[in-house]
Amino acid sequence: MKYRRLGKTNLDISVVGIGTWQYGGEWGKDFTQLEVDSILDKAKEMGINFIDTAECYGDHLSESLIGGYLSGTNREDWIVATKFGHHFHGNFERSRQWSAEDVLKQLDASLKALKTEYIDLYQAHSCSDEEFNNDELWTMLDKQVQAGKIRHLGVSLKTNDESYQTDKATEVNVGAIQVVYNRLDRAPEETIFPSSIKQDLGVLARVPLASGYLSGKYKPGAVFSHDDVRSKHDREETARLLEEVEKIRAAEVPEVVHMSTWALAWCLKHPAVTSVIPGCKNPEQVELNAKAADFVENNHAQSVNP
Repeated sequence: MKYRRLGKTNLDISVVGIGTWQYGGEWGKDFTQLEVDSILDKAKEMGINFIDTAECYGDHLSESLIGGYLSGTNREDWIVATKFGHHFHGNFERSRQWSAEDVLKQLDASLKALKTEYIDLYQAHSCSDEEFNNDELWTMLDKQVQAGKIRHLGVSLKTNDESYQTDKATEVNVGAIQVVYNRLDRAPEETIFPSSIKQDLGVLARVPLASGYLSGKYKPGAVFSHDDVRSKHDREETARLLEEVEKIRAAEVPEVVHMSTWALAWCLKHPAVTSVIPGCKNPEQVELNAKAADFVENNHAQSVNP
């Protein structure tokens, strides 16, 4: 495993992390504590030290499963990020909770679920610019940093082509951003990445496998079950993306490299990107994802051609 400094936070995180939306039950599978433990045990074995979750991946369900694991291990071995701003209501429905009072309640609920006294990176989750422009909210969060409940603040961007919140990050003491970035969606390269580099913001690339489309598992015509969030995607757009994936596989991916490993390494070659946070449903996927680090040296990815 390789590690990079997460911008001005000075946290040294693994270039491959663990995304955990799937633990909330919206990706066609419900997870047991034993299954989550086995995934995170494999992550630790592979040198991964970064976990990203959110209060609305289930009603703190993902956080609770992670907390169940953390309670039986050395908390200091892990850098844990979670998010705020929503409340989960089931069936892919969430309400927005952005007042300083509401967010403080969310923070305390997240700390309880994660069974920890502090959160390493606390991120505003897909907020609008209006929700972002809330001095009372950021003042409250700064006080929680001073109190030791939060180590660093971040923003998980709602869109990947609008740089307003990234440009304002330093003003509100944000040290890292999270953004959708993958081989099928390169929009952050235009404005968000240059702004991040200028401010020394850490960048977490979420959805690096494009909701699994770049995992190599799905062919054009794939159909997802009704309890899988991907069943909500536009069918014509899904078909188009899967066709594009086939073209990318044929033209860019070496035969000896698994497509998911290649796709993660592709993200990591951009100098703005600190870490990728793919979701994984089993230890085998963790191991496959972790191999992307084999193609990373210092702050740049090597060619994935062997």
